[in-house]
Amino acid sequence: MELRQLEYFVAVADERNFTRAAERVHISQSGVSAQVRQLERELGAELFDRSARTVTLTVAGKAALEHARAALAAAGAVGQAVGEVTDLIRGRLTVGMVTGCTLTPLFDALAAFHETHPGVELSLLEDGSDRLTEGVRTGAVDLALIGTATDTPEGLDALTIISERLVVAVPGGHPLAERRQVALRDLTAHPIVCMPSGTGLRAVFDRACAAQGVQPSIALQASAPDAIADLAVRGLGVALLSESMAARHRDRLTARPLDGVDAPALLALVWQRAHNPAVRELLVHSRRAFTAFSGSRP
Repeated sequence: MELRQLEYFVAVADERNFTRAAERVHISQSGVSAQVRQLERELGAELFDRSARTVTLTVAGKAALEHARAALAAAGAVGQAVGEVTDLIRGRLTVGMVTGCTLTPLFDALAAFHETHPGVELSLLEDGSDRLTEGVRTGAVDLALIGTATDTPEGLDALTIISERLVVAVPGGHPLAERRQVALRDLTAHPIVCMPSGTGLRAVFDRACAAQGVQPSIALQASAPDAIADLAVRGLGVALLSESMAARHRDRLTARPLDGVDAPALLALVWQRAHNPAVRELLVHSRRAFTAFSGSRP
């Protein structure tokens, strides 16, 4: 008894016709008939009543059908299990990281994954959040760390790593440094230094401005938070950053909450819902690394 015989038997039982069954399994009708006849000889009983135009199962056929389906399912499970192990032995994993990211837990997760699965080739791609998200959707990127304005980008699964409010940061002596908090409309009188379109932080800011009818003056754009801070220190504009980004420059810049922007800027891992075993394993290491990171933050 061979698996292909069971496959043809199930196909005929489902289609109730040898011709349609042959089209389904992509061989000739005579090939299907011959294999089913061989199966019947091995079992010692006819599985189909062929006397009418529509093929029907005999009592023996009905008894055999459920077991044939189970055997095919078991064979498929074996192939899937071996395939998953193979993916983790000699697969390839492309990981995306938003430009300017300085979060080392992602690197810790990659190192732990590589130690456990050294046969998987790792590739790290740095790009803007919008392009990385699209790469995950198309399958060009397996897993990406992005900045986003929404908890879960459409069509993907996500794990939020950081959720923070936006702040403005200015050097000492700047008029906004004297305020306890800054409203969006207060920014219209000053040039702004911020991240480019396509980043999560910028998306939160743009949405808030559109909702309130504010048209800010974007003077300079930079992908790296440190570059934004350096430009603000030199008086080239008001820096728009997240709380933790600004905190790294508290010795040079004064940060003030941005009033009227309630939605947080998020940093998240995103991946396709139907992910491969390598992604699943990397997620295990990522959750562990970022959980330790969150626990160590003040």
